[in-house]
Amino acid sequence: MSRVVQWEAIDEPARAEMLRRPAQQVGAETAATVAELLVEVRDGGDDALRRLGARFDGVALDAFEVTPAEMAAAADSITPELRAAIIEAAGRIECFHRAGMVAAPAVETAPGVVCERMSRPIRRVGLYVPAGSAPLPSTALMLAVPARLAGCEDVVLCTPPRRDGTADPAVLFAAAHCGVRQVFKLGGAQAIAAMAFGTASVPACDKLFGPGNAWVTEAKRQVAMLEGGAAIDMPAGPSEVLVIADAGANPVFVAADLLSQAEHGPDSQVILLSDDDGLLAAVEIEIERQLADLPRASIARQALASSRMVRVASIGEAFGVSNRYAPEHLILALRDPRGWLPQVHAAGSVFLGDWAPEALGDYCSGTNHVLPTGGAARWCSGLSAASFQTAITVQEVVPEGLRAIGRCAMELAAAEGLDAHRRAVSRRLEAIA
Repeated sequence: MSRVVQWEAIDEPARAEMLRRPAQQVGAETAATVAELLVEVRDGGDDALRRLGARFDGVALDAFEVTPAEMAAAADSITPELRAAIIEAAGRIECFHRAGMVAAPAVETAPGVVCERMSRPIRRVGLYVPAGSAPLPSTALMLAVPARLAGCEDVVLCTPPRRDGTADPAVLFAAAHCGVRQVFKLGGAQAIAAMAFGTASVPACDKLFGPGNAWVTEAKRQVAMLEGGAAIDMPAGPSEVLVIADAGANPVFVAADLLSQAEHGPDSQVILLSDDDGLLAAVEIEIERQLADLPRASIARQALASSRMVRVASIGEAFGVSNRYAPEHLILALRDPRGWLPQVHAAGSVFLGDWAPEALGDYCSGTNHVLPTGGAARWCSGLSAASFQTAITVQEVVPEGLRAIGRCAMELAAAEGLDAHRRAVSRRLEAIA
């Protein structure tokens, strides 16, 4: 990681630059490339997908959809231990997300006026499961479990093919375990385009879900703004973690948490905030020690080049910095982490104390690991079953209710100069009279 930065010693422009994500620094170039890819897929359909697959994935497929035989074989090609872990994690994810589903309210806001809110599943959803430098069966669970709970019957899943033209069997098993039947071997921005616009092979989806690299995230952003595109869940791009640690934190644990995010990809970012010089120095040493035998050390080192260790004047100041950054993952390596929780105003997911590694949230604690990145935690939340539903409000009014609130509506309509609105109420009141 770069040298320790003294927060109090740098000015506002330097602070803003220090908190920029790597993906934000190449935004214009990425946006232009993605825009070209979207047009190519929208105009060229399956033929364009084959060309782009050969270019980016190293394989041009005749057929993109995973066959039932491939799905069935996936279970036999992974170890029993991995099958059991996927099933166990799916159960815990379902437990948490089912508990978070809110019952539809029905409230009498005035005598004779009942207002309700009902949920309906989105007709067709598209799930994206990355597999760039490592396949992510956990993401298949994080997407497919809440989709099933929400009642989505038409679920499309895309995941990049391997060089031999197959999809990762663990991803396929996870998808099948959650009831997903339509899986396509497509990756990157082209997969997002295919699910957004539809092709001869891939059905167009109403809303797209899932994390990805800067290109996938940009593709999601762009299709959401195009006519005939698709809605998206959130900006869920390159992974990031921010750790707030005090003098009592274990530097071995802190370093391990930072590296667990850094190994995701070169464009990941990790930040450590502490008010203790000794802790910062110990973590710096420990990172180098752990990197020595980390299989993905080269990837982690690239991410660490744009990561930061920051000395703050106090833990309170650290929360100010964290809320400004709005991290995807926030680890509170503090002696009273729950006591500090009210100070958290912007974060995707929070991990309290020394014994809650972020990796548990990635896999099997039960919370969702599809979370807002790039500072979007200031205004949006992580994935839930509600993300796969629409909410429809209903109002039922009897004559008594119209008498109770009709004059209020008429007064507001008159103030806004909308006389037809006023008369829609007044004519009914006259009929009641």
